[in-house]
Amino acid sequence: MYPCHNIKKNMGLKDGLETTFKTLYDNFGPQDWWPAESKLEIIIGAILTQAVSWSNVEIALNNLKNENVLNIDSLNNIDQDDLAELIKASGYYNMKAKKIKAFIHFIIKEYNGDLNILVNCNNQKIKNELLEVYGIGPETADSILLYAYQKPFFVIDRYTRRILTRIGYIKEGITYDRLQYLFIDNLSKDFQLYNEFHALLVNLGKNYCLKNSPICKECPLQKFKKEERDVSC
Repeated sequence: MYPCHNIKKNMGLKDGLETTFKTLYDNFGPQDWWPAESKLEIIIGAILTQAVSWSNVEIALNNLKNENVLNIDSLNNIDQDDLAELIKASGYYNMKAKKIKAFIHFIIKEYNGDLNILVNCNNQKIKNELLEVYGIGPETADSILLYAYQKPFFVIDRYTRRILTRIGYIKEGITYDRLQYLFIDNLSKDFQLYNEFHALLVNLGKNYCLKNSPICKECPLQKFKKEERDVSC
């Protein structure tokens, strides 16, 4: 049992999530995430960050910027092998180059290459369309929707799963949609809240709630009383 598996039994999920958010925010402050200069940079970053640290993604993005190809037309015209070489630092670069190309082809075919059109489209329609694009799964689609378009989709990643499992709010193996629903159903439907909360969970997961050898003694969630909670989700 992890020391953070200690939220009061009588604390509902809504109260628990709000307390978790407040505790992390008080400790870490605003995260100002996602760091990018444009919607396209956020979208490409969301694709590149799959299975790799953000520091590697930054190298790849800087390479694209330095070669002046971080725009729809250039990404459409660049040879896929050349693109893969530029994003090599992000890992799985051949596959990710293919994914980027697939997204660019999608946005050109369906929206004439205009990313801004999606701002006023139906939220679920956009998500469904993104999920049809090669290489874009639920987490990447929700990252695009939340961070690039400020749509209220809570991003579920490995940090979120790990932390909530260790706290005792969810069982291992819960589906992506079910876990996302728990956030949306128990928090205000506010993209700014979702943005900040997700970024705070990433911060905690990267620096304290590690997959192996978590740093529990210094974890901000140690402030909760050490009392087990029933897992109902």
